[in-house]
Amino acid sequence: MKVVIAGIGEVGSHLTKMLANGDHDIVVIDPVEDRIKNLSETADFVAVEGNSTSISTLLKAGVDRADLFIAVNPSEEQDMNITSAILAKHIGAKKVIARINNDEYLTPENKDIFTDIGIDHLLYPEKIAAKAIDDLLRQTGATEYIDFSGGKLQIVVTKLDDGAPVIGHYLRDLVNRDSAINYRAIAINRESEVIIPDNNEEFKLHDMVYVISNQKGISEVLKYTGKTNIDVNNLMIFGGSPIGVMLARELEGRINIKLIDSNREKGLELADDLKNTLIINADIRNTDVMKEEDLANMDAVVALTPSSETNILACLAAKKAGVKKTIAEIENIDYIKLAESVGIDTVINKKLIAAGRIFRYTIDSDVQSIKYLTGSNAEILEFIAKPNSPVTRTKVRNLHFPKTAILGGIVRGAQAHIVTGETEIKPYDRVVVFSLPQMVNKIGKYFT
Repeated sequence: MKVVIAGIGEVGSHLTKMLANGDHDIVVIDPVEDRIKNLSETADFVAVEGNSTSISTLLKAGVDRADLFIAVNPSEEQDMNITSAILAKHIGAKKVIARINNDEYLTPENKDIFTDIGIDHLLYPEKIAAKAIDDLLRQTGATEYIDFSGGKLQIVVTKLDDGAPVIGHYLRDLVNRDSAINYRAIAINRESEVIIPDNNEEFKLHDMVYVISNQKGISEVLKYTGKTNIDVNNLMIFGGSPIGVMLARELEGRINIKLIDSNREKGLELADDLKNTLIINADIRNTDVMKEEDLANMDAVVALTPSSETNILACLAAKKAGVKKTIAEIENIDYIKLAESVGIDTVINKKLIAAGRIFRYTIDSDVQSIKYLTGSNAEILEFIAKPNSPVTRTKVRNLHFPKTAILGGIVRGAQAHIVTGETEIKPYDRVVVFSLPQMVNKIGKYFT
């Protein structure tokens, strides 16, 4: 597939690195020579220096022959993304995606406007991140939480802390072979290595365990991993970023929210926008101020300042004060494992989330969704099994499925099932697959 990426900021850079691992012809457009040079040290691509709204630059990049054009210049350059995507489609790109920063564009009536002018998909990374945080505040026992098919299946990611009942047990101990199962461990991240476990795998302290579950199994998953869901009634948000504002807007009125930002002018603007959120002008690095604002009585804290370091320290302070659930936005990928290792419950990285959303368009198979898992190099994919595809012709145990991927669960009509070796997948089943990156572009052949 020929892919042209316009803009190598945070999202564009990470997406280029992801796609460089596959069999794609990648061309990158960016006006800054140094950004191109820095990225070329870690990824293989053809570079075109220039502005993506220039027709001559687009033609030089071969947009007229592109299967996919992705405009992901930084969010403040939204107009550039929209313009270049429109031009790319009219020049000949088969599919185009544009990054935006305006929630208004995503309403059903307005999305049709962009479809009519040739833009196939609009991407708002901050909105996607806000939705992910909202989901996590509903499932506070999970480090990461992803649902499929309207919640019929869920991926629950939890870290095994001291005292977790499952530690020292084997995967086979948790499976009742005589009855249908409601959940299954599909992967373990242990000391930065992702393991696809077999029945003889033993769970160990500090393992990050990835479990697929139907709705019946969630409570049992939390019990075995020593986690509990808490009701979040009091939330403190650090930083009036777009993610923080969208999160507060979604939750205010349902729970009590305090949003703290050090910029007084921004605080006044936020107070006009968020009528049911208490806006506080303060420096979150001042622990005395945090005590005065009743940090210890918060059920959850979400740190969304522009500084990854500040977000980590703020969440550590919240943990020390007794806050049960902490979520930090970490934009520096090198800090993600550090944040997880020091006890922060969940890390959010909007560029990983956004890149995962775009990645699905580079896979030839009928992928309904793809989610990149923060802190690991793995993806969760949702396929629809085509009639007479290889995955429908035999039991799962006879498929010879790659060892670096695993079939997790299926949704058939209104029913969700966890996959075992005896499972027979039917045409049009929605199938959730966990895969390491080297297999993502190869497992699609099983479904087509």
